Amino acid sequence: MQAVFDHAYGVSTVDAVYEREMQTSVHVVVEDGHAVIVDTATAPAVPRVLAALAAKGVPPEGVDYVILTHVHLDHAGGAGQLLASCPNAFLTVHPRGARHMVDPGRLMAATVAIYGEAATRRTYGEVLPAPVARVIETPEGTRLRWRDREFLFLDTPGHARHHVAVRDSASGHLFAGDTFGLSYRELDRDGRQFVLPTTSPSQFDPPALHRSVDRIVALGPEAVYVAHFGQLREVARLAGDLHRLIDAHAELGRRHAACGAERLQRLKDGVAQIVLAERARQGWCLPEEELLALLALDIELNAQGLAAWTDAAGR
Repeated sequence: MQAVFDHAYGVSTVDAVYEREMQTSVHVVVEDGHAVIVDTATAPAVPRVLAALAAKGVPPEGVDYVILTHVHLDHAGGAGQLLASCPNAFLTVHPRGARHMVDPGRLMAATVAIYGEAATRRTYGEVLPAPVARVIETPEGTRLRWRDREFLFLDTPGHARHHVAVRDSASGHLFAGDTFGLSYRELDRDGRQFVLPTTSPSQFDPPALHRSVDRIVALGPEAVYVAHFGQLREVARLAGDLHRLIDAHAELGRRHAACGAERLQRLKDGVAQIVLAERARQGWCLPEEELLALLALDIELNAQGLAAWTDAAGR
């Protein structure tokens, strides 16, 4: 079943069904038979996105822009295929990420290094290059007019150096990609949402991430849209939790920086303990075993990101 969650201002969350249901979002903005797609998920998700748009009366020719918050393949891997299917669409991307969309070879190689060749091909499918003439670079302060609204692009590093957050003038809401963390609906309790930072390889930068989170909060949005998963409200409260948990991850990375061959396992164990401590703090209802299974991929990637961060910093 096609899972689509409709919000106000013409915004909807399409479930990309990445590793599981309600794990990875593609956001679409629809007006009068036209659409903007924010993040694409993987190539296998493209038919889901097009089907969701068709159900809203938007043909492939009605897609005007595909906006990327960053170029990690779980959010950008389908961009080339969407452009091939949507002949009028232009792709927007941070200047640091544009070359990887035009020539995704290095991006694929980096992903293979993390997941392995077979798993990469199975998960991400065929990653097509974006035609250079249809790529628009969006540095800090870029303003993109679309119909009766404007999208403002803000440089928001910390998760990745090629990351932007995008403010929608119609709502004041922001599309925050991975900068504002992970928030899975299985953790919601009585409508209250929760958040965890994502420190995945290879450009985690705690001070920059703190600044980016603060920048999002300072704009006063009633909601942000995150790539994992959907719309979040109570933005200031969630930001406070993010700051605390970013610090906890950074302290964990520093503590085990010199552990040699045991480091990655210690980091994985440490991230798992952060998650369990947050479960106790927030009163999450999922049993411990189910929670750790739900977050297994994120725990692994956060640990790898912390290892890469300490290596790059020479700790």
